[in-house]
Amino acid sequence: MRAPGASRADAPPDPAPAAAAEARSRAWRNDRAHVFHPWSAQGALDPVVVTGASGAHFWDERGRRWLDFASQLVNVNAGHQHPRIVEAIRAQASALCTVAPYHAHPVRGEAARMIAGRAPGDLDRVFFTSGGAEAVENALRLARLHTGRHKVFSAYRSYHGATAGAILATGDPRRWASEPGAAGFVHFWGPYPYRSAFHARTPEEECERALAHLADTLAAEGAHTVAAILLETVVGANGVLVPPDGYLAGVRRLCDAHGIVMIADEVMCGFGRCGEWFAVDRWGVVPDLIAFAKGVNSGYVPLGGVLIGARIAAGFDARPYPGGLTYSGHPLACAAAVACMRVYEDEDLIARTRRLGETVLGPALEAMCARHPSVGEVRGLGLFWAVELVRDRRTREPLVPFNAAGADNAPMAAFADACKARGLWPFVHANRTHLAPPLTIAEDELRTGLEILDDALSVADRYAAT
Repeated sequence: MRAPGASRADAPPDPAPAAAAEARSRAWRNDRAHVFHPWSAQGALDPVVVTGASGAHFWDERGRRWLDFASQLVNVNAGHQHPRIVEAIRAQASALCTVAPYHAHPVRGEAARMIAGRAPGDLDRVFFTSGGAEAVENALRLARLHTGRHKVFSAYRSYHGATAGAILATGDPRRWASEPGAAGFVHFWGPYPYRSAFHARTPEEECERALAHLADTLAAEGAHTVAAILLETVVGANGVLVPPDGYLAGVRRLCDAHGIVMIADEVMCGFGRCGEWFAVDRWGVVPDLIAFAKGVNSGYVPLGGVLIGARIAAGFDARPYPGGLTYSGHPLACAAAVACMRVYEDEDLIARTRRLGETVLGPALEAMCARHPSVGEVRGLGLFWAVELVRDRRTREPLVPFNAAGADNAPMAAFADACKARGLWPFVHANRTHLAPPLTIAEDELRTGLEILDDALSVADRYAAT
C-alpha cells in the first residue's frame, strides 16, 4: 500500500537544482540521500518531515499541521502519543528492553491473555509477530501444516502484506511485480454490491451469488487440495468493502464442509476500527485463525500475531511449530499492547467508535453523496469508511482508471492536494478516499475533518459529469 501522503510513484522527478535541495532541512536531505522508501520511485519523492503529533493531529518541521484522517496507515487507533501507552513503554524499557521469545515474560503473557480474552470462540492462543504480513505468513503456514494441503484461496480485491506468501495471496496489482511466485495461490471474486461481478441487484443476491462463485471455484480447483480461505473480514485498502449479511457465515460453512481452514485477516479492521474488538464479531462468525497487527497497540512499537483456535493449536502439542522470529512478543511492543487495550476499555472506545460511525460519520457522508456528483457511493462501519469517486454516477465510471498512473491519476492527486492544503491528511487509494481517523478523535474534530472533506470534494466534482 502506498503510504498516504507520500509523493506519487508516478510523479515526474523534481527538476529543481541541487542548490534548492541544499536549502531544505538536514532531516529532509538525510532522508533523500539515504532512506529507500517503500512503494515509491525514489527520485520522485518530496516527503513531509514529521516532527510531532498529538491525539488526532500531526505536524511537520515548518509548523504545518494536519488532522490525521488516515491514522497514518490505519494503525494509530488510540491516537498519537497517548500518555498511558507512552508511559507503559517507558516503564517496560526501564525494567527490561528485550528478551528472547523462548523465555516467558510477564508482559508478553498478559498481552496474550488480554488478546485471547477478547477474541471470539476458542481462539485462545497467540503466536506473536512483528507485523501484519508476518502474521499472514504464519497463518498460512499453520493452515498448510494442519491440513497437509497446499492451496490458498484469497480474493482479488485484497491486500495481505508484502512478504513472499502474503504478497502472492494479495489480489490487487501490488502482487504483479512479485510474480511468478510459489504455486498454490488461487484468487476469487468477493462481494462488492456497487460493482458486482455477479450482476446482482441487491445485497442478498450479491451474497448468494458470491458464495456460489466461491463454491464453484473450490470445486474446479479441488476442494480437497485447499488448505485455507484467507479473507479480510472488511476489505481495507481495496475499498472498505463490508460483506453482506450471511457472506462470512457462508464461507464458514464451505470451510467446514471441505475441511478448509478459515483465516480472517483483521490486520486493518480489528481492534475497534469497525466498532467491535474484532470485525467478525458483528456477524457472529468464528474463524480458525485471525491475523492481527496495527490496532493491537496502535503501532507504537511493531507488533502483530495470529490468534489460533484449540483444534489447530493441539496439533503442535507433540510436534514443534517450524517457525519463529527474534522479536516475537517483544516486551516493549507487548507493554504497549496491554496499555492500548486498557485504553480501549477505560475510554469505552469500541462502543464510541460504533456510535460515531452510525450517528456522525455515516450520515455526513451520505449527505455529501447527495451533494457531490463525483461521489458514487459511501460505505463503512465504525471509523472505517470509503468514499468512491466517479466521473459519471449513471455508468459508475471511476474518477481514475484501474491502477492509474501519471496523468491518468491527476484527478485523485488534485483531490488529495486539496485536502492537505486545507489541513486534512487523507488516505487516498485508486478512485477512493478512505476515512480512518484515530478512535480517540473528538467529535468536533471529526466534524471539522468532514467539513474539509466536503469542501475538497468540489475539486473532484470538476472532473465529474453533472
